Amino acid sequence: MLEDLQKNRVVVVGAGWAGLGATYHLAKQGYDVTLLEAGPYPGGLVAGWQTAGGKSVEAGIHGFWYPYRNIFSLINELEINPFTTWTRSAQYSPAGLEVESPIFQDLPRLPTPLGTFIYTQFQRLPLVDRLSALPLLYSLIDFDNSDEAWRRYDSITARELFKTFGVSARLYKEAFEPMLLVGLFAPGEQCSAAATLGMLYYFVLAHQPDFDVVWCRGTVGEKIFRPWVEKIEKLGVKVLAKHRVTDVIVDNNCRVKSVVCGDEVFDADAVIFSVGITGMKKIVASSPSLQNHEEFRNLNNLGAIDVLATRLWFDRKIDIPRPSNACFGFDDTTGWTFFDLNALHDEFKHQKETVVEVDFYHANQFLNLSDEEIMRIVQGYLATCIPGFKEAKVIDSSVIRLGNAVTHFSPGSYRYMLPAKTSFENVFMSGDWIINRHGSWSQEKAYVTGLEAANLVISHLQNGKKADILPIEKDEPHIQIARNMNQSIRDLGKSIFPNFWLP
Repeated sequence: MLEDLQKNRVVVVGAGWAGLGATYHLAKQGYDVTLLEAGPYPGGLVAGWQTAGGKSVEAGIHGFWYPYRNIFSLINELEINPFTTWTRSAQYSPAGLEVESPIFQDLPRLPTPLGTFIYTQFQRLPLVDRLSALPLLYSLIDFDNSDEAWRRYDSITARELFKTFGVSARLYKEAFEPMLLVGLFAPGEQCSAAATLGMLYYFVLAHQPDFDVVWCRGTVGEKIFRPWVEKIEKLGVKVLAKHRVTDVIVDNNCRVKSVVCGDEVFDADAVIFSVGITGMKKIVASSPSLQNHEEFRNLNNLGAIDVLATRLWFDRKIDIPRPSNACFGFDDTTGWTFFDLNALHDEFKHQKETVVEVDFYHANQFLNLSDEEIMRIVQGYLATCIPGFKEAKVIDSSVIRLGNAVTHFSPGSYRYMLPAKTSFENVFMSGDWIINRHGSWSQEKAYVTGLEAANLVISHLQNGKKADILPIEKDEPHIQIARNMNQSIRDLGKSIFPNFWLP
């Protein structure tokens, strides 16, 4: 059997969470895996790198939330310790501090969503506005992450959803839209209601501790991906950076037999694509073989969002009450976050200067500005939140412009997203934009889809043991009961009025 396994060649395209997850598991099962990464380092957008002066930077800061069960399991398996303790966060507007969040798991656990509602510390938002969210709970019950639910809610915008359920204008503007701007990276009128409900439920409302978060104690590339890739290479995987896929070669049976990178050809018994939407669209654009399939042509209906990642070194220590902070109201369609790296990253803990990471999402209006103009805007925004930044001097900085960098879950996009299985019997998809039923989001979802793709390869080639994928925590009993009752009513309605019910 080992000899058979050694003959199974798998090419994985993309070395982010999904690609590394698929590669690692298949390598442990004895497969001959080649991992192709278009960028200079494995890790995709979170690979991280160093400035000319040798300082660490990365394309934005990525949190690791309480429900990331599979990533935390991986970290334990790798026997590394990359994370901070659970941290508190805050939210600011031009008027000042708006919200502070506790460590929810440290407080008495209440039935969802009471804990989130009661323990979140709003500084200005009136109770009457917060109570206007109660009717919205029906949509969270009705949206069960099924294909039917996605199709039911994906065609409308998040803004329409909140308006339909009577959410007050102030609650929308000061709570829900800021969450969309840093969670789905776009304003409410540009976000799918289905994606909004999925994201809100997973990160905030499913269980009281879900909003608790830890951060990497350095760049994700250094603290997680580097030791992970070293372990992968020890398993015999060929990890090839600066290898951009340009085409695939298909045999007469509609199977991909090779992956092409310029003049290089890599033979494969199975292929896993683990790249973002922008990267996948580039591959399809250069590949006549993929363009012959409607599902891949339709990817041109999907989009991505611009991100601006900046890092600033100030000449003095500045008191930042919370290490992670989200901000809204500074620009109508842009959300931004800032992080105290002296508190989060090991390398900055004992420095005399203050180091902050400031990231902007849906940042298209900023990308064409000069670095100097961007720094003036960033410092002005920081000083509005925390006055100590006003007199401080920037002594070093980094600006990273990331066009079309993160998935845009726009209204109507669900119909064009790909499932893990494709019309090629030996080609499988993974990534945070792939359709699956696990229920996770962001980095956790990307990693889970990588494991799912690996399992599909194992099923297809009939060799190896499938990865154990930890499910998300079950809904609380009252949510399960409510969903079962809601589905029964829907089923009854369809049986009585079959032509009146949209999917």
